[in-house]
Amino acid sequence: MAAAPGWYPDPYGGAGLRWWDGVQWTQHVAGPVPTAAAYAPAAGPAARRPLPEGTPVYTPWIWLVTLLPLVNAVILFTYRPFDGYTRMFADPQHPVIPDPVSLLGGPLFLVGTAVSWIALALTVVFAWLDYRELTRRGVERPFHWAWSFLASIVYAIGRSVVVRKVAGGRGAAPIAASIVVLALTIIASLAMILIIFGTLMQSIPAVSGVGT
Repeated sequence: MAAAPGWYPDPYGGAGLRWWDGVQWTQHVAGPVPTAAAYAPAAGPAARRPLPEGTPVYTPWIWLVTLLPLVNAVILFTYRPFDGYTRMFADPQHPVIPDPVSLLGGPLFLVGTAVSWIALALTVVFAWLDYRELTRRGVERPFHWAWSFLASIVYAIGRSVVVRKVAGGRGAAPIAASIVVLALTIIASLAMILIIFGTLMQSIPAVSGVGT
């Protein structure tokens, strides 16, 4: 009894299928039928190997990464952006035009800006050193140091998440330290805004000539 019409493995040795019309093989061919494996999701990265118990999870570099932002908080208090304007209008009858550096906040502004960039560069270097040390201690695929270009807290959080997975829950302290540093930086920024606002308000009578 002849087979029913349909697609069957190519009897001529082809890799695909050939159509049987119920009487003879035709010239119509098709690709092979996909197997279940073809629809299987791609395997994700293998789970990281746990660290041996007692392996240190903190390095000096991660603490430097988390604490360096405090430098910027301190630098904020060296800025005096309105000092130049205050001196300009101190004597409405004889205004003094300050130099551009004074208008920006004085030499300390330039020094503070340079120190901020140096602190950012050091953050990236320390993150790389921390990444290298974690690799040496056996952490597979540590959180990449390049994330520190965004912010030190980004690297500290990502690093802690990875380390906790391989160290039995240990290694979350840099997150807490980064949050504290961030809070102190915000407080310093708000304090600096109040100082600048107060300085500006003090200069208003001199500008307007009130009291002269």
